[in-house]
Amino acid sequence: MKKQSLLKGAFVLTLASFITRILVLVNSMVQARVLGSEGIGLKMMVMPLMGLLVTLTTVGLPVAISRLVAEADAQGNGAKVKKILIVSSTITGSLSVAVVALAIFCGNAFSAYFLTDQRSYYSFMALIPIVPIVAVSGILKGYFRGMQTMNPLALSQVIEQTVRISATYLLVRWLIPLGIEYAAAGAVFSTVLGEAVSLSYLIAAFKLSHHRKFHVPNSLWRKVSKGKVIFFELLQTALPTMGNGLIFSLSKAVQPMIITKSLALAGLSSAVIAKDYGMLTGFVMPLLFFPGFINQSLGVTLVPAISEASAKDNVRLIHRRIFQALCVALSIGVPSTMLLYLFAPELMTVIYKSPQAAPLLKFIAPFFLLHYFQTPLQSALIGLGRAKTAMFNNMIAKGATLVFIYPLAAHFGLGIYGVMLALSIGVILETLLHVFAVYKLIGLYFHYAEIVKILLAGIIMGYGGKLIVTYLNYTDLQLGLTTILAIIFSVLIYLLILVYFRVIRRADIGKIPFIGRILVLLFPVRR
Repeated sequence: MKKQSLLKGAFVLTLASFITRILVLVNSMVQARVLGSEGIGLKMMVMPLMGLLVTLTTVGLPVAISRLVAEADAQGNGAKVKKILIVSSTITGSLSVAVVALAIFCGNAFSAYFLTDQRSYYSFMALIPIVPIVAVSGILKGYFRGMQTMNPLALSQVIEQTVRISATYLLVRWLIPLGIEYAAAGAVFSTVLGEAVSLSYLIAAFKLSHHRKFHVPNSLWRKVSKGKVIFFELLQTALPTMGNGLIFSLSKAVQPMIITKSLALAGLSSAVIAKDYGMLTGFVMPLLFFPGFINQSLGVTLVPAISEASAKDNVRLIHRRIFQALCVALSIGVPSTMLLYLFAPELMTVIYKSPQAAPLLKFIAPFFLLHYFQTPLQSALIGLGRAKTAMFNNMIAKGATLVFIYPLAAHFGLGIYGVMLALSIGVILETLLHVFAVYKLIGLYFHYAEIVKILLAGIIMGYGGKLIVTYLNYTDLQLGLTTILAIIFSVLIYLLILVYFRVIRRADIGKIPFIGRILVLLFPVRR
């Protein structure tokens, strides 16, 4: 099995995530056409439960598996890799049986009391088969991440969404004559089918990656009983990772109540609260988090990369990989922040037809530059075996955000700007806590010249983008086309400057999978 470098693996996953986002958009369009608003409503009553079922079943094991497999592979310990897979399969298998049994037994009562519409029972039942499927796929995804082979993960994402779109169209059209509740259940079951086909591909890729068959010992339980050390090593990373997910989910559930109550105490009417909160959560936050899928891909590849270097006790390699990841994060964060800040009025007008939301975006965008460092730093902590530290940092930051919302929004009378300031404090605090934690563990080393070059390229890009917008405003082009052209030219200016400063080298561009040889032609050779 051929390993991929940190940046190559991250690029492959980023490309797959981008394609997947497009397919998700296509799927939502297909559902709107064949299912209608009522059917989508029934489906969406149960779809949020998928995250809960996945969390209860996998308990953060995929991340733990990737870390331990990377360490075992770096040490050449194939037997330990096998034991990791056996123990994790036993854990998720047991949890799957328990979760499925509980869901089937409590399905009627749950849909009646918690889903508000008894018809959603069919959708809930259609979702249950996903539990064992996700359990097995989670183990295989963790394995491939640990072996630092991201192609199977990338292709499985695309396969899953493609099957989901086709199945949604076919099942809904077939079931719609029986009633909207059955059609909604068909749409939910299409998700299960997508996951099942994706799992089939992962199993095939796993078998093909081994020249010899992956034999499981006959005495499975004896093997598991001797794997207590592996069991506790897995839980050491898995439980804090699950805790992070639960903290995130809990804060997301509590945050809207605190924000709306605080804005009400600030003297705002219910109509103004709804408008301000809607602009923040519906318009501003999606734009802020949109480039995040690149960072998520980087975080997935960084955990096993750091674990491998740690297993070899190669501190220098750990420092180099962390700095690489932070440079990539900064290279994405600087242009994204600059574009969101400078083009806020145009973006809000073109995308949402809400220019009044532009000041909110301009206010919060600079603070969120630090958000781009969170994923690489958290992944570094997990790779170094400090998942618990990452969880506590996350807990402190989320708690601080909730604590500061009321005084800033209501007591100081800042309203929605106080809410954004509280969110920004949480982002800054979590980033700093991660920085201090990594520094305390192994130290942090930066090439400050590279950082200055990236920041300077972002500033030049910003000024260049505004000049382009000023010029295009004198033409007869529509605002949407003007904005798109200005952003494209701004990004191209930014990339050219990075190549000129040798932050990005032509050789690096040429190594990009699939399109590197074409892209390299766009950048001049320095003499």
